[in-house]
Amino acid sequence: MAVTTGRDGTVKVGANAVAEVRSFSLETTGDTVESTRMTHTSRQYKPTLTSWSATIDCFWDPTDTTGQVALGVNNQVTLNLYPAADGGTGYTGNAIVTGFTTSSSFDGMVEASITCQGTGTLGDL
Repeated sequence: MAVTTGRDGTVKVGANAVAEVRSFSLETTGDTVESTRMTHTSRQYKPTLTSWSATIDCFWDPTDTTGQVALGVNNQVTLNLYPAADGGTGYTGNAIVTGFTTSSSFDGMVEASITCQGTGTLGDL
């Protein structure tokens, strides 16, 4: 079984790398609809629609105009997510930025957490 570290992962908005990324997560989900009939003895379901969302955590960099600044709330972007260093295995899709949270503490770095809702199909890179 192959295992991979995420140390060299990358997040891109289109072709532009997002600066100072610490981590990201990608969630894909699938909806179902119940198809149980009277003669069934257990509930039955059929798959319907899929969806995806992503969260990007980074050190805040307001000078990163093609990355973090491009991920402003309500912006529609193409996200390219590469979990590992090879840069060839990853995911791509169109997304709407739904949240941008900045946090700061007296004893830490200023950080940003960006949430995106996928719109349409998530593809492989």
